[in-house]
Amino acid sequence: MDICFHVMAQISSSNGQRSSPSLGTARTKDVDKEEALQMEAEALAKMQKERVVTGNKQTSESLSSTRQKAQTHNKQDHDLMVFPEAAAKKRVEDKLSTVDIDKMTHAELEKLLLDESFESSKVPALPATPVLSPSFSSPFYIGPTGQRGQWTPRLPGPVTCTLPPIYPSASYNKQAGVFQNGFHISMSTYQSTEPVYLSLPGRSQYISYPLTTTTPFHPRGSLPMYPPTLTPEMAKVFDKIASTSEFLKNGKSSTDLEMTDFKSIVPKLPTSENSSDISKFDWLDLDPLSKPKVDNVEILCNAEDDAKVTSSTVAEDPWDAVLLEEKLLVTCHLERKVNGKSTAGATVTRSQSLNIRTTQLAKLQGQTPQQDNGTTSLTTENALLQDIEGRNQELAAFCQAVTKLRTNFPYTNQHTNPGFVLSPVMLQRNISGENASIKVSIEIEGFQQPVTFTCDVSSPVELIIMQALCWVHDDLNEVDISSYILKVCGQEEVLQNKHCVGSHEYIQNCRKWDAEIKLQLLTHSVVCRDLARTEEDDRTPTNLTKHLYKTEKPFRENISRHSVEELLEAYHIQTDMALKNENQQKAVDHVIKAVRKICYALDGVETQAITDSVKKLRRAVNLPRSKSPEVSLKPSDDTSNSSVGSLQPENPVRVSIDQLTAAVYALLHLHLNSGCSSSNSATKNNRSTKEAWTATEHLQFTIFAAHGILTGWVSNYEKYYLVCSLTHNGKDLFKPVQSKKVGTYKNFFYLIKWDELIIFPIQISQLPLESILCLTLFGILNQNSGSSPDSNKQRKGPEMLGQVSLPLFDFRRLLTCGTKLLHLWTSSHVTPASGTAHKRGNLMEKIVLQVDFPSLAFDTVYKIPQAANGLVHHSIETLEKNVKERLLAILAKDGTLGLSKEDKEFLWEKRHYCHEHTHSLPKILASAPHWDWASLPEIYSLLQQWPPLPPLTAMELLDSKFADQEVRTTAVNWIEAISDDELTDFLPQFVQALKYETYLDNSLVRFILARALGNIQIAHCVYWLLKDTLHDAKFGVRYEHILGAFLSVCGQGLREELEKQTRLVQLLGVVAEKVKQTSGSARQVVLQSGMERVQSFFMKNECRLPLNPSLVAKELNVKVGEDLRQDMLALQMIKIMDKIWLQEGLDLRMVIFKCLSTGKDRGLVELVPASDTLRKIQVEYGVTGSFKDKPLAEWLRKYNPTEEEYEKASENFIYSCAGCCVATYVLGICDRHNDNIMLRTTGHMFHIDFGKFLGHAQTFGSFKRDRAPFVLTSDMAYVINGGEKPTIRFQLFVDLCCQAYNLIRKHANLFLNLLSLMLSSGLPELTGVQDLKYVQDALQPQTTDAEATIFFTRLIESSLGSVATKFNFFIHNLAQLRFSGLPSNDEPILSFSPKTYSLRQDGRIKEVSVFTYQKRYNPDKHYIYVVRVLREGQVEPTFVFRTFDEFQELHNKLGILFPLWKLPGFPNKMVLGRTHIKDVAAKRKVELNSYIQSLMNSSAEVAECDLVYTFFHPLLRDEKAEGIDGIAKPADASPSSPTSGKVGGEVKLSISYRNGTLFIMVMHIKDLVTEDGADPNPYVKTYLLPDINKTSKRKTKITRKTRNPTFNEMLVYSGYNKETLKQRELQLSVLSAESLRENFFLGGVMLSLKDFNLRKETVNWYQLTAVPYL
Repeated sequence: MDICFHVMAQISSSNGQRSSPSLGTARTKDVDKEEALQMEAEALAKMQKERVVTGNKQTSESLSSTRQKAQTHNKQDHDLMVFPEAAAKKRVEDKLSTVDIDKMTHAELEKLLLDESFESSKVPALPATPVLSPSFSSPFYIGPTGQRGQWTPRLPGPVTCTLPPIYPSASYNKQAGVFQNGFHISMSTYQSTEPVYLSLPGRSQYISYPLTTTTPFHPRGSLPMYPPTLTPEMAKVFDKIASTSEFLKNGKSSTDLEMTDFKSIVPKLPTSENSSDISKFDWLDLDPLSKPKVDNVEILCNAEDDAKVTSSTVAEDPWDAVLLEEKLLVTCHLERKVNGKSTAGATVTRSQSLNIRTTQLAKLQGQTPQQDNGTTSLTTENALLQDIEGRNQELAAFCQAVTKLRTNFPYTNQHTNPGFVLSPVMLQRNISGENASIKVSIEIEGFQQPVTFTCDVSSPVELIIMQALCWVHDDLNEVDISSYILKVCGQEEVLQNKHCVGSHEYIQNCRKWDAEIKLQLLTHSVVCRDLARTEEDDRTPTNLTKHLYKTEKPFRENISRHSVEELLEAYHIQTDMALKNENQQKAVDHVIKAVRKICYALDGVETQAITDSVKKLRRAVNLPRSKSPEVSLKPSDDTSNSSVGSLQPENPVRVSIDQLTAAVYALLHLHLNSGCSSSNSATKNNRSTKEAWTATEHLQFTIFAAHGILTGWVSNYEKYYLVCSLTHNGKDLFKPVQSKKVGTYKNFFYLIKWDELIIFPIQISQLPLESILCLTLFGILNQNSGSSPDSNKQRKGPEMLGQVSLPLFDFRRLLTCGTKLLHLWTSSHVTPASGTAHKRGNLMEKIVLQVDFPSLAFDTVYKIPQAANGLVHHSIETLEKNVKERLLAILAKDGTLGLSKEDKEFLWEKRHYCHEHTHSLPKILASAPHWDWASLPEIYSLLQQWPPLPPLTAMELLDSKFADQEVRTTAVNWIEAISDDELTDFLPQFVQALKYETYLDNSLVRFILARALGNIQIAHCVYWLLKDTLHDAKFGVRYEHILGAFLSVCGQGLREELEKQTRLVQLLGVVAEKVKQTSGSARQVVLQSGMERVQSFFMKNECRLPLNPSLVAKELNVKVGEDLRQDMLALQMIKIMDKIWLQEGLDLRMVIFKCLSTGKDRGLVELVPASDTLRKIQVEYGVTGSFKDKPLAEWLRKYNPTEEEYEKASENFIYSCAGCCVATYVLGICDRHNDNIMLRTTGHMFHIDFGKFLGHAQTFGSFKRDRAPFVLTSDMAYVINGGEKPTIRFQLFVDLCCQAYNLIRKHANLFLNLLSLMLSSGLPELTGVQDLKYVQDALQPQTTDAEATIFFTRLIESSLGSVATKFNFFIHNLAQLRFSGLPSNDEPILSFSPKTYSLRQDGRIKEVSVFTYQKRYNPDKHYIYVVRVLREGQVEPTFVFRTFDEFQELHNKLGILFPLWKLPGFPNKMVLGRTHIKDVAAKRKVELNSYIQSLMNSSAEVAECDLVYTFFHPLLRDEKAEGIDGIAKPADASPSSPTSGKVGGEVKLSISYRNGTLFIMVMHIKDLVTEDGADPNPYVKTYLLPDINKTSKRKTKITRKTRNPTFNEMLVYSGYNKETLKQRELQLSVLSAESLRENFFLGGVMLSLKDFNLRKETVNWYQLTAVPYL
C-alpha cells in the first residue's frame, strides 16, 4: 500500500531555513466559521471577534467528542486517526438533501453556514508530526500520550512515503503496521479514494497533512471509517458561494504583485523541478508588518513545464480555480535580489479546506508518488516513523551490506564459528636447531596422571594428538583425529591442529620462561563453545543502535523522539491557549518559550524563519484588534469559470502563529536531513541527471551560521572565522578560503552569523570523487578579557575551536545540494573558557554549522570511468645508465616521506619501467599529479595490471594519501591474504584507517567485520579498539555506527561476554579512581572496600579478561588518569620488532606484556610476575646503590644461586638488554629512569611506561633529561661483562644490538607506514610528519649495514659513557647540599680542597688571571691551567694549577649558593673530537680567563665568598709544581720491540669493496696479551703496502684498559681499483697507547688482498702474530 504524506505549507529558500518576512500560513480546518467568514468577508466582518471565539470553542468540543468515540479505553489519549463523526455527517447530508441550493439567497446561505448542526460536520485537521532526526536514540511514535510505546511491525511489504513539500528532500520507504488504537491497515473492507487526515499528539488547527489511501483500509476495534468529506451537495454550496458578488468583488482585490502582470510571464517560463526553490506566495502577504522591502524582484521561471500547467487547468470542483491559480505560482521560481545580493525567503503554501485527491495535490506541489527504489527496505520498529536506518540512506545501505556479510558466516560453519579462542601462531625460524625438543604434559579423561612425553617443536599438533591417543586407543585407524583438540590448561584457548606445536605463542612463552607445557585432550563436542553464534543470532535483524545503549558515549545525547513529541504537544497547547486567551501578550510569551525549548532540544539551532516568525508574532500581538490586514486573491482569466473565493481579514496573531508553526516543522525536517547524505533522500524518477565530468560550474556554497555557541566563548573570543579547505588524498586541492571575521549574535541563543558566499575557483568536473570539504572554526581572543593586563592572551594568535568535514559527493556519488547542518564537536584539546564548564560534565559539546549548497533542478552524478587499455610495460634495463640509477635510487627510498616534488614527477614519468619493482606502487600512486575524472583511467589501468602486493606493503595504500575508492578496495583485496594471527598485530592501524574512508560502507570495514565474525580473538580486539575510538571528536559517530554493526552480528554469547567485560572495566576504573583521590591511611581502606566489590562481581559473573579473552582470571594493573593509547602503540611496535627478529632467527628474549586502553585516560596493564624495578633493586644496597656496579648482578645471583642458573640469567639479560636498547632508540622512548625499567628474576629486562616517545624528551627547565641515546648504565655493563672488566660477552652484546638494528632497518617502511596510519589517533606526541621523520632518521635509511653497525656502536659507547644519568644524580646531590647548607670549615667545600678558606685568612685578592696552560701525563694525558693570583700586601704573585673540571665544579656550586644572582657564563664543556688537544686548551684558556675576570668584578657578596677564596688558595700540589716554565717530561722508557714480549689474541675484520673504495671495518679484538699482565689501551693501525710515504696510514680510536676491545670502526681507502688492490697487502697492527712511555706493540696480521673476493663482504677472525709494523 502506498501512503503519501503531503503538507500544504511549504518552506523554500536557498539556505533552507531563512524565511521571508512575508511568510504566511492559512488555517487548514475543514469548512468552519472562519472559512465561511473568509468566503463572505463583507457579511461577517462585523461579527469577526465573536465568530473567532465561538469557532475555537466548537472546534475544541468537536475534537474532544471525536477522541472519546474513537478510543474508548483511554479518554485522555489522543487519537492516531481523526475522522468526521458519522451522526453529524448524516445530519448535514439530510439537511443538504432537503434544501434547494440554487434557489437560496445570500442571507439564507449565510444562515445555513452558521447553523450549529452544519458546524458539527467539520473535521478537525491536526498537523502531522514530521519525521524527526535520525540522530534520535529512541523510537518516536505517533500515538496517545498516555500509552507511549512501540507498534508491533506487521508489515505486508515496503511502502514508499513521499514527504510533504515542506520537506522536499526526503523520500523514503515506509512500512505499515498495527496502530496502537487497534487500527490495522491490512484489514480494511472500505475502499476510499479521498484523503484521510492524520492527527498527531500536537493539537494545531492550522496545518493539515492529507493521508491518501490507495489500498483498502481495514478498521479494527471501534474506530469508524467514513466516506469522502466533500459530497456533491456540499460542492454545490461552495459553488454557490463562489458565484456571489461579494466573492467576485473580494477575489479581484489587489495583491502585492498584480496577477495580470504575473500571468503574462508564467506561460513563457518553465517550472523549477526542485520544489524547495519555489517561492509560491511571496506575493501573498497576510501581515503588512512582515512585508519585505524589496527594491527589485526578479521572477525566474522555466518554460519547459508549460505543458504541465495548461494540461492541468481542468477544474474538477468549484475550488480548482484557487488551486490552479496557486499551481501557476508554484511553477515559478521567485528569486529576490536586494542590492544585487540574492536573498531567499521562505514560502508557505496555503492549506486548503477541502480534501484534494492525492494525484491532483501531487501535481499541484510539483511531486508525484514514488515507488520503492529498494534502498531503504529495512524492517522498522515504528509503523509511521521510519527508524534511523530508514531515514538515512547511507546507514540503510551500510546495514544491508552488514546483513549480507553475515550470510557468508552461517552459525553452522564451525570453521568460522568455533565458539572458542584459537591460540595465536607465529611462524619463525627454528633458533635452537632443527631437532629442538620440548616436554609436553597432556591431561586425558580417565587418566589420573597426565601423559608426559617429548616431541619436536616442528611436530604438527595433529601428531601430538595422535601420540596422546595412543595411550587411549589401540587402533588409531578407528579414531577420527580431526574430532580432537588440545586445549591449554588454565586458559580458554585451543591449539590449531594444522600448525606445528612450536609455532604457538603459548608454547613459545613456556619455552621463554622455562615453564611446563600443560595441555588437555578434548573432543569438539566437549569443549566449551559459549561464544559461538546461534541460529537465533543469524535470524536477528541487523540493528545499528539496539546494542549501543550500554556503551559510554562521550558526546552529549541527542534528544529522544519521546521528548520531541512532548515539546511539540506543549507547543500546540500554548498556541491554542494564545488564540483563546484574552491576555494574548502573556500567552504569546509562553508560545515563544515553547519554541525556544524546541530549538534548544534540536542542538540550539534557531533558523532565520523562526527568528522572523517570532518577531512578527510579537508585533502582531501588539496590533489593535480593528487593524487586521486584508488579503485577497485575484483570479486568473485562463482558469475555470468558477470564481475564486475571497479571504476574510485574518487575526494577525493567528497568521503569525501559522507562520511560526510552519517554521518549527521546517526546522524539524532540516534537523532530520542533517544526518542524510544529500538533500534529496531519493533520486526522483522525474529528475534528470548530469555527469560530474561535464559540469563546468565552480564549486560554491553559503556559510550561513554556527548555532549553539558556548556561553564561555562569547566573553573570551571577539571574532570568529571559518577556514574552508578542499582536500583530497590528505592535501589541499586549492588554497583554503577564509571567511570574514564576525562576532556573536543573540536571539534565543548565541550564534555566529556569516551569511557569506564561498566560491572555490575549481570546476565541478575537476573534483575527484572523494573530495572533502573541511571547515575549521577559529576564534580570535578578546584582547580586553583576562584577569591580568599582561595576560598571555594578548600575544596569542587565533585558536582552533573545532573542525568538521563533509564529502562533496555522497555515497551514491551524487553532488551535495541543499542545506546541511554539520555537527562540529568541540575538540578535546580546546581549553574551556575560564570560569566555564561543559553543560554535561566531561561530555563534548557540538556546534552546528549551517551550510547552504546550491539546489539544482538536476542531480550531478559522478560516474566511475573505465580503466584505459593498451598499457605497455618496459624493462628498467632499457633506460640510460644515469636515468636508471636515479630511478633505482628513488625506488630504494623507504616510503614516500623523502620524495621531493622532482622525484615524484620523474617517478610518474617513468612509471611504466617500475613494473618489476612491485613494492614501488605506493610511491608511484603517491606521485600521480592529478586524481580528477580524466586522470583516473590511466591510474586504474596501472592498478589493475600491477602484480599483487604483499599484505603489509598494501597497508600503505590505506593511508590518508590514498582516498580513491578503487585503490583502497584493491589494497583490501590484497590484504585478504594476511592470516588472522598476523592481522591481530596490526588491528589498531586498520581501525584507524577507517577514518580515511570517505563513506561508511567500504571494503575495509567489511574486511574487518568479516574477520571478526570468523575469529574470537579478532572480534575481541575490534570491540575494544572501536570502543576506545568513540571519544574521537571528529569520527566518533562513524565508529559508533561500526560498533553498532559489530555488536549486532557478533552473536548474543560474545555480546554478553563483552558487556560483562565492560562492566568489569567500569568497576575497576571507579575503584582505581577512588584510590587515586584518597591519600594517607584511608587509601588502604578504600582499596579494601573496592576489592570487595570486585570480588562480589566475580562471584556473580564468570568473566574473561579484556586483555586476553582466553584468560578467565589473572592479576591486573588498573591505571586511571593516564592515556594508555601511547603505551599500546609503543608495545605494539616492540612486539612487531620481536616477531621480525624471531622470523630472522634472532631471539632477544623480549618480555611482551599486554596493555589495553578501555576509555579516556583509563585502561588495563598486564603485570609481569617475579619482576622488580631497578630502583627497588638498587635501594636494597643503600641510598647510593644507584652508583654501585654490583646490585643488579648480586640480585640476579640471589634468585639464581647455582652457576648454571646465573649464567642462564646473565645470558637472558644480555639478549633482552640488547633488544631494549634497539627498540627504545628506534622509537625514541624517553623519560627513562630506574623506576620504569624492570628486571625479572630470570634475567629478562624490559621497559614500562611509554609516556614519552619519538624523541619528545622530558626536560628539566630547558635541559633535556634524556641526553643518552638509550639507557645503558655501568651496573648493566657489569652484568653483561660478568665483572668490572670488558670481556667478549660485551662484544656479543654489541653484535646483538647491531644485528637487531640492521634487521629493523630492513623493515623501515613497515614501521613508517604503521606510525603514519596512527597520525589521526590524537596521540599528543604523534601528530605530524616531523614525528615520522624522527623514526626515519633513527633508522639511517641511506646507510649500509656496515655503516649502520658503526653508527650503533658509537651509540652504545655514548650511552655507556654518558653523564646524563650522573647529571640527574648530581642535581639531586646539589639539591641536598642547598637544603642542608654549606659544610663547616672542618669539612671540604670543594672536592679537591681539604679545607675551607676565607678572605680574612688569605687576604684580599687584588688581581687574578689564567696565565698559561700545561700538558700533563699523569695519570692520563690532560691539560692543566696555571692561574696567577696577586693579593694585597704581596709583591710576588702565587700560581695555582686547576683543571677544567675543577673550574666547572666552582661554577656549579656558586649556582647553588647564589640561585638568584646572575653569574657569568661558563664555557661549554662539550667539544667535538678529542678534548685534550692543544687547540682546545688554548681556546679554553681565553674563555676561563674571561670567566674569572667577570666573576671577580661581580658583587662583593659573590667575589669574596669562601667558595671563591678556597678555589684560589694554594694547595700542596701547587707548591710541588715545577713553576710556570716547568714542563713535565715523560719518564724514559724504551719502546717494546715486536718480538720482545708475548703476542696473542684475535681480531675480527670485515673487508669489502664497492664504488672504487676499499672498506676495512675493525670490529672486535679478543684475548690480548701484555708483558706485565696489565690491561692495555689498544688501538689499531693499518697500512696498504707497499707505501713508501706512509700515506695509507689509518688508525682507530683508543679503547681504555681492556683486553677485549670493541671498535666497529670503518677504515676507508678511496681511489683504488681492483687491479691495484690485488697487488697490495694490508698490514694491521694492534698497539697500546701509553701516557708515560711510548706505545707498545700487541700483535698484528698481514693480509694479501688478492686472496679476497672483493665482490662480496668477507667477515672473519684473524690470529694476531708478531709481524713487523710501521
